[in-house]
Amino acid sequence: MSDRTLQPASPSAPGLPYKWKVLISVIFGIFMVILDTTVVNVAFQTLRTEFRAGINDSQWIISIYVLALGISTPLAGFLADRFGIKRIYLTGLTTFVTGSLLSGLAPGLWFLVGSRALQGLGGGIAIPLGSAMLFAAFPPTEQGLALGVFGIALLVAPALGPILGGLLVDSHLWRWIFFINIPIGILGVTLASRLLRERRPPSAPSINPVSIATSVVGFGSVLYAASFAAEGGWTSGRVLLWFGIGFASLAVFAAYELFRARWPLLNLRLYARRNFLRASLVGYVSVLALFGAEFLMPVYLQALRGRSALETGLILLPLAATAGITAPIAGRVYDKTGPRILLVAGFGVLMINTWQLSAITADTPIRWILFLLALRGLALGLTVQTTFVTALNDVPRDGVARGSSLINSTRFVVQSIGVAVLATVLAGSLSPQIKALQRTFLEAPEASVRRTGLCEARSAQPESSIVPASTTQPSPAMLSLIRQACDEYVKGFERAYRLTFYAALLAMLLGMTLPGWPAKWHGRGGLAGPPPPPAA
Repeated sequence: MSDRTLQPASPSAPGLPYKWKVLISVIFGIFMVILDTTVVNVAFQTLRTEFRAGINDSQWIISIYVLALGISTPLAGFLADRFGIKRIYLTGLTTFVTGSLLSGLAPGLWFLVGSRALQGLGGGIAIPLGSAMLFAAFPPTEQGLALGVFGIALLVAPALGPILGGLLVDSHLWRWIFFINIPIGILGVTLASRLLRERRPPSAPSINPVSIATSVVGFGSVLYAASFAAEGGWTSGRVLLWFGIGFASLAVFAAYELFRARWPLLNLRLYARRNFLRASLVGYVSVLALFGAEFLMPVYLQALRGRSALETGLILLPLAATAGITAPIAGRVYDKTGPRILLVAGFGVLMINTWQLSAITADTPIRWILFLLALRGLALGLTVQTTFVTALNDVPRDGVARGSSLINSTRFVVQSIGVAVLATVLAGSLSPQIKALQRTFLEAPEASVRRTGLCEARSAQPESSIVPASTTQPSPAMLSLIRQACDEYVKGFERAYRLTFYAALLAMLLGMTLPGWPAKWHGRGGLAGPPPPPAA
């Protein structure tokens, strides 16, 4: 892409400035994709029952979406440079909407799995290109604000997913979990096709089959291994096999990209830029500290406290609300002061917050949890988009799409592995008999089983016990197991949150190395690190 094609529209142009048209178009399109990452999780048990499938087969409904996202995201920047960023972005959105329609019409499990793969492929293309178009449309002095406003969609959509999914599932309308994407997607495609401008590269890169093949195998294998590492064990043969295939493929991919490829798929030489590398490292560590820990709270609320999916979504809402309010404010502050003060403040709050969450017990008041989640949202709003815009600010303007693909694809891998690590820490606190008890109830959703939280069931009240529907109250042996399970789970949450505390500490220390206040901040020019070596 030429620099000329990446310049924002002139502020004197009549009507709504082009930058705001881009922002509106991208928010509508990406909000739909991000929403779908969590809305389906709520309906998982319903889908298992609907299609009469075991847990191993049903898990592909979620796993295939993650795999497809991880495989297509590295390809997005290359496709945009070859065919035009608007065309590929619209292709991604259209593919996602088509996958949503087919998912809602799915007559069987494997048809649904295939449709979910189509959704993931489209979403993996659209997400990095939406960020790249937004970044390129705004002038350097407003890029923090732009991605801060865009952060509202990135942070609020995952929190609304469980609420919307819970309402639809409770109303016996599970197919509308997918159908709801269609009107939003059509609006997003319509706005993008009418408002966005095409940006074509001066010379289209040629297709690189070696890079594409090693990228697809590498990212796909690592994500596949991470998806069952916690359950199968990190030393199991299947996990080691797929991790080995994945990392070997990624090593070949990196070597070929750096030394042989004339048209690299991902510009790995961006890591030679000092601030891109530092901001990327902060982003990777923050993924474990922030999003990895967000995996823990729904498990705590549902497994231990007996809250429904809808109730869990409502409890998590303060996190999204404070994050959505803070993100655009942080973006404006970034434009004036740089990333350092925002990251130090955000990760400082996160450290305090995570330490408090590691101390929650089986009967911690929900109102205190609401406060802790609101505080966590504040940290989220200060840090997530800040690290992203800092890394992109160190990318040449003609390489924004490639830079966005590189950041998103690598973060996605780190997030998947981080969640698997936390799940392992949590599972490592459970004794064999408690794991067996857990499997009993997970593997038999068709049996009429009354479930409330493990810790709520300790009172041995008949209506709040994890027992078959035919029994009136748990036996003494079952009560003993329930109490033991509650204690072990609480200990596991303490260990997992304590791990994320140290991740937040590391992220804050890394954030101190980035530029900004109290040193003088020069905006995009202040991030000009040493240029990367020329491409081979």
